[in-house]
Amino acid sequence: MVVLDEAVLGDPLRLKAVDRAMHALPGHIARLDDVAALAARLLNAPMATVTLVTDDEEFFVGVHAMPERLVAPRRAPLAYSVCKYIVCADHTVRSGDMNNDPDLELCRHLLAVEFGIRAFLGVPVRDQDDRPLGSLTVLDRQPREWTDGQATTLMEIADTLVVPAGIPAPADTATLDDGAFLDALLQNLDVGVVACDEAGRVVFANRAMREARGLPLDGPVPQDYEARAASVLRGPDQRPLSWDETPLMRALHGEHILSEDVIAKLPGHRMRIFDTTAQPIHGSDGRLLGAVAVAHEVTALRRAERFRACHLAVEQALRASVSEADAAPQVLRALTSTLDWPSAELFMVDEATGNLLSIGYWDSSGAEPDGFFGHSPVRGQGITGRVWETGRAIWVPDIAVSRELRTPYERERVEICLRRGVRTALAVPVRDGGTLFGVLTCYAGTQEYEPDLLTVLLDGVAAQIGVFVAQRRCEALARQLSRAQSDFVDLVGHELRTPLTSITANATILAEESAELDPEFRQMARVVARNAASLQRIADTLLDLAGLDSGHLRLDVRPVDLTALITEAISATRRAGERLTVVTEFPPELHLLADADRLRQVVDDLISNAIRYSHPGAPVRVTLLADDTMAELRICDNGIGTPETERSRVFDRFYRGSNVRHQGTSGSGLGLSLARAIVLLHGGTISLEANNPSGTLVRVRLPLAGPPPSVM
Repeated sequence: MVVLDEAVLGDPLRLKAVDRAMHALPGHIARLDDVAALAARLLNAPMATVTLVTDDEEFFVGVHAMPERLVAPRRAPLAYSVCKYIVCADHTVRSGDMNNDPDLELCRHLLAVEFGIRAFLGVPVRDQDDRPLGSLTVLDRQPREWTDGQATTLMEIADTLVVPAGIPAPADTATLDDGAFLDALLQNLDVGVVACDEAGRVVFANRAMREARGLPLDGPVPQDYEARAASVLRGPDQRPLSWDETPLMRALHGEHILSEDVIAKLPGHRMRIFDTTAQPIHGSDGRLLGAVAVAHEVTALRRAERFRACHLAVEQALRASVSEADAAPQVLRALTSTLDWPSAELFMVDEATGNLLSIGYWDSSGAEPDGFFGHSPVRGQGITGRVWETGRAIWVPDIAVSRELRTPYERERVEICLRRGVRTALAVPVRDGGTLFGVLTCYAGTQEYEPDLLTVLLDGVAAQIGVFVAQRRCEALARQLSRAQSDFVDLVGHELRTPLTSITANATILAEESAELDPEFRQMARVVARNAASLQRIADTLLDLAGLDSGHLRLDVRPVDLTALITEAISATRRAGERLTVVTEFPPELHLLADADRLRQVVDDLISNAIRYSHPGAPVRVTLLADDTMAELRICDNGIGTPETERSRVFDRFYRGSNVRHQGTSGSGLGLSLARAIVLLHGGTISLEANNPSGTLVRVRLPLAGPPPSVM
C-alpha cells in the first residue's frame, strides 16, 4: 500500500536540500540522463527517470525514454508522480501492475490513465544527511514482477548519487564530461557488468565482474578477457561454455536474455552462480553499437533451492533402507552433490558401548582413503568430537589456520585433512528431540562462505536422519516387545492350561459335593472354582490369540444368520442374570459366510463390555444393517467411554484404558484383542468411537461374501 505523507513532503529541511540540488543542476542533466539509461538497461526496463520532489511539484533531472509530453517541461504536478510515494515511504516501492493493484490510488494514477504505464520500481535518492530528496525509478508499459535482486541493483545505483547537493557538484564537471562519474558508478556496483562493442570486443568490465572471472580488478580490460573468462564459465548443467555461448555474445547476435544462470568455477575457489541478463545496445538511429550483460550472484538462493531436491533424495534413500548404515552412502551422495563438496561422513553413537563410530561415507574426490575415513572420534576433540560433546554445530572455514584445533589428536587429524586437500569442515548433530544419535560431518576443498545458511540446510538433513533413526529404533523395540509378548502368551497359555483344568474340575466337584462342609468351607470352594474358571478363560483366550495370529487356528466358515446369532447372544446374557436394557434395530434376517462360534465370541465380549462399563440398567443400543457388500454391527452404550488419545490402543493385548484402571473395574485387556483378531480374519474391520454425550460406539463391519479363502 502506497503512503502519501504531506509532513514528509513539506519538511522545511528537505525542501531546502531539494532547492540546493536544483540550483546545482545546470550542466549535469545529461549525466543524470545517462544514469537513468544505465538503470533501464541493467533492469531490462524501457523507461527510467531520476526525479526530485517538493511539496507540490516533481522535477525530472534525469530521464530515459519517458513520454515526451510528460518530461519535456522537466517538471510536472505531483498528481503525475510516483516519486512522492518513495520519498514518503523512504524505502523501495514497487507495483507489478498498477491497473490491477489492490491500492485504488495506483489504479487511478495519471501515469496509468494518461500514459499507459503499468509497472514501476523506485528507490530513494538521498543527500549527505540521509534525507530522501527524490527517487530513481524504472517503469514499464507491460505488467511485470520486480525481483529483490533488481531492487538491490537499483538501490546500488541510487547510492552513488549521494553527494552534498544530492547530485554531482559543479566542481566535478570536467571529470563528469570524461565519463568518470558513470565509470565510478559502475565500478562500485555489487552486480557484475560487462559490455562489448559491435565487433564483439569487450570494452568494459567492472570490478564485480572481473573478480567473478578471476581477472585483475583495475586497469584496462585484458586483451585475453574472452579466453580467460570462458575458461571458468559453465552452464546450469555444468557444461563448459564457449565464448560464443555466453549471454553477452548471444545478446550481440540479437537475443534478449532475461534470466539465465551462469556458473563461475575458479581453480581453488568455490563455485558461484550468477543470474544473468543481457541485451543488445542500439543507437538512436537503430544501429547496433554492442551488447551489455549484467550478472547478479544467486549462489545462496540456488543452493537453498537445490536443497529442496536434496531433502527429497534423502527421504527416498531413507525410505528404501532398513538401517542408518544401509542409508548412509546414498544420503551422503545426495548431500555432497547438492553442496558441491567432495566428501562427507556419518557417525552414530553405538547403543552398546556409547562410542561414536563411523557407519558410512561418500567421497567423489577419487583420492585414496589414507586414514581419512573410518576413524574413531575422541569426545570433545576435533570437529566431530566437539559436536558429539556439545550437541552444537561447528563450522571451521579454514582448518589450516584454526586456533581451536591444538591437541596432538587434533593436529594429526588436521594434517590428514590437509594432505587430502580439505580446507573447510562443517559438522552438525544428528538428533531427534533431545536425544543425540550421531554427527554428520562434511568436508570442502575450498574456503566456503554463508556458514549460517549451510548450517541450517545441513541441520535439515541431519534432522531427517535423526527421525529415521528414532523410528527404526522404536520399530526394533516394538518388535522385541511383540516377541516377548508372544513368548509370554505361549508360556501362559500352554503351561497354565493343564494345571488350571485340574484345579477347575476339582474345585467344581468340591463345591457341588460339599454338603458335609460348613458354610465357610463351601464358600471357599465356590471362590476357588470361580477364580480358577476365570483364569481358565484367560488361558483359553491367550491360546486362541496365539493360534489365530500364527494361522494354526482356521475359521470354520458356513452360512450364518447374523440377526439370529446376535439375538441369541442377547438372550444368553439376560439368562445369565445381567440387568440389561437393550434397544435393537435388526433386519428380520441377515445371512453371510462366517465362523458362527468365533463371531459369537466377538458379540458376547462386546455386549459384556457395554454392560460392564455402563451404569446398572443403563440402555445398550444394538443396531444391525447392511448394504450390497458389507454388514455393519453397532453396539452403543452410555458408560464411561474411552479417552480419545487411547482409542487406537484398546485393541492391543493387555491394554486397559486409564479411566478403567482408575475405577478398579476388573478385566484382562484381552477381549478386544481377540475380537479384532477374529474380525480381521473375516476380512472385516472393528473400530471404537465416542458416543456423544458419553459412552462408546463399537463399529464392526463384515463382508457378506465371507473371509478371504486363505483363512477358511
